[in-house]
Amino acid sequence: MPSHKSETGVSVAKAQSENRLNKQSSQKRIVNWFSQAGVQGANNALKSSTHDEKIKRKREVLAYRKLRNLELILGRALDFCLDDGKEEDLDPDWFFSFVKMAEEIYSPAMQELWGKIFAVETARPGSFSLKTLVTLKQLTQKDAQIFRHAVNLTSRRKGESTPKLLFGYYQKSSLWSFFSSHKEHRLNLAEFGLGYPDILSLMDLGLIHHSEIESGELPNGVSVEWRCAGQSLDLTAKRTGTTLVYYKFTTTGAELCKLVTRKRQDTYVKSLKTTIDNAFTII
Repeated sequence: MPSHKSETGVSVAKAQSENRLNKQSSQKRIVNWFSQAGVQGANNALKSSTHDEKIKRKREVLAYRKLRNLELILGRALDFCLDDGKEEDLDPDWFFSFVKMAEEIYSPAMQELWGKIFAVETARPGSFSLKTLVTLKQLTQKDAQIFRHAVNLTSRRKGESTPKLLFGYYQKSSLWSFFSSHKEHRLNLAEFGLGYPDILSLMDLGLIHHSEIESGELPNGVSVEWRCAGQSLDLTAKRTGTTLVYYKFTTTGAELCKLVTRKRQDTYVKSLKTTIDNAFTII
C-alpha cells in the first residue's frame, strides 16, 4: 500500500508539472502574438513605461508591420511581373485603395496572392475590381484553400469566360424518360474534397452564385466543347430536353480564379463522364 501511494503521488506531481509547462507555453504564445501588435504583458520589463510611451510603441510596431507587409507584397509582385509590352496607367483611386488594404495582409500565402494581383493589374488595368479586393481581404487561409480546390474542379464552355462547377444533368420528362428510374443525375462533389458546407461558404463570400443553375436545353446532336478540370471534352446531347447542372462563379469569383495555379483532376473528370454518359456522347 505505501508503494502504491508513492507511485500515485509521483504521477500526480508529474501531471501537475506537465500542466504548468503547457500553461507556460500557452502564455508565451499569447504574449508573443500581442507583442507583434505592440502590446506588452504586465510582467514585461517595459511595465514602468508611461501610457504615452506604450501608445507610441504600439503605433511604431504596427506602422513597421504594415510597411513590412507592403515591402513583401512588392517583392512578390516583382517576382510575378508580367511584360506584355503595354503601358496603361493604373487608376490612382484603385492603387491607393489597394495599398490601404494590402498593408494589413500578414499571411505569406495571402501576400503572394496580393502580389500577383498587383502584377496582373499593372499589366492589364481593370483586371480586378475594388469589390474583388474587398472580398479577397475577407478570406481566411482556410477560405482560400477551399476556393483553390473549387477552382481546380472548374469547367468552361468554349467561348465563355465564366467558370462553372459541373456536377450533373437534368432531362425533362418525356415518354422515353417515363420508364427511366432517374431523371436527374448528380455527382457528389464532396467525394472530391468540396463538401456542401464548403459550397455554402463560397456562396456566403460572394464567390459563387447562391443557387444551382441549368445550362438551358442543349441542342440534340450538336457537339459542344468544354474544358473540364484540365481536360477537353466534346459533349453531344443524345436527345432533346437535356440540360447541364452546375454552380456558377460570380464576377468576383471569376476574377480571383485568375490567381490560382490549377492542377488536373483526372478522378473528378472520370466520375463526371460516368455520371453524364447516359445523356451525352463524350469525346
